[in-house]
Amino acid sequence: MTTLTPAGEKLLAAASTLFYRRGIRAVGVDLIAETAGTTKKTLYDRFGSKDALVALYLERRAAYWQGFLLDRMAGRTLVEVFDVLALWLADQDRGCAFVNAYAEIGGTDHPAEPVIRAEKEWMRAYLVDLARAAGLPDRLGIELHLLYEGATVMATAGGVPEAPALAKAAAERAVSACGSAPTSG
Repeated sequence: MTTLTPAGEKLLAAASTLFYRRGIRAVGVDLIAETAGTTKKTLYDRFGSKDALVALYLERRAAYWQGFLLDRMAGRTLVEVFDVLALWLADQDRGCAFVNAYAEIGGTDHPAEPVIRAEKEWMRAYLVDLARAAGLPDRLGIELHLLYEGATVMATAGGVPEAPALAKAAAERAVSACGSAPTSG
């Protein structure tokens, strides 16, 4: 993890809030610097470019989400990932920051694009690993990743707040169809 000066941390915190709330393209360096109580020069001195700041914002967000998930999944079963997703989405009304960022910068050779792809791959691998540990096929982990992504979109952009619970029920049926071990705690 990148170590930043206090001014760098303030800039990253301001940028993170602004990028998530308003979008990457809608937020300029002037607004980031003003919100952080610094100058544009400080922003460029610390990050080199807005694009580098965007990539770092997403790296930090991935680390935060992954820590949140891992902490809350301790002692839980595979399908309970949807319970953790519901907890996460309670404070994330703009949906997935990575999907939102990809919608703005995907396919442009932006330095954040590999960060976005790495986060999606991490989540898929995590679910595959959980499936494997439960004696289930890898394919089921991939299918649950699709449910997870769909639940995230439907809970926010789709206006279906119960989407994680619906996805959990679908996941329980999928696990049961595989003839697996029990799916709850």
